[in-house]
Amino acid sequence: MRHRRKGWKLGRDTGHRKALRKNLISDLLAHEEIVTTEAKARMLRPAAERIITIAKRGLAKGDAQAVHARRLVAARINRFRTIESEDAYEEIDVVSKLFDEIAPRYTERPGGYTRMIKLPRRSGDNAKMALVQLVESSDDEEADS
Repeated sequence: MRHRRKGWKLGRDTGHRKALRKNLISDLLAHEEIVTTEAKARMLRPAAERIITIAKRGLAKGDAQAVHARRLVAARINRFRTIESEDAYEEIDVVSKLFDEIAPRYTERPGGYTRMIKLPRRSGDNAKMALVQLVESSDDEEADS
């Protein structure tokens, strides 16, 4: 039984699991949505939401707290991601994008920055798949209603 056992092992050792989590969070923040297995998505959501909350706290506080928040985030994710655009590759600083674009979107939102949408099973191995994406800002949702 799994009483009092936290977290997901995902069939990996500790180092591989930490690297996977960092990569998934960085990709989610860089692309703002990713397709992955359902088990990885369930592991990813709380970790990504904590990172965004740390970034929000860094925006609201003074200079020392902002630097501390950036250091915490930089330690928990991979900083640079290469994204393929039309006939070119672009390198994105994920920490800067998080603090400059993503965290300000959610200043008024108390939580729930990600959503998981279940997709059809993968044809190769019949794995359960899911789409994890960042939700729109609360201002956009209020405008739609």
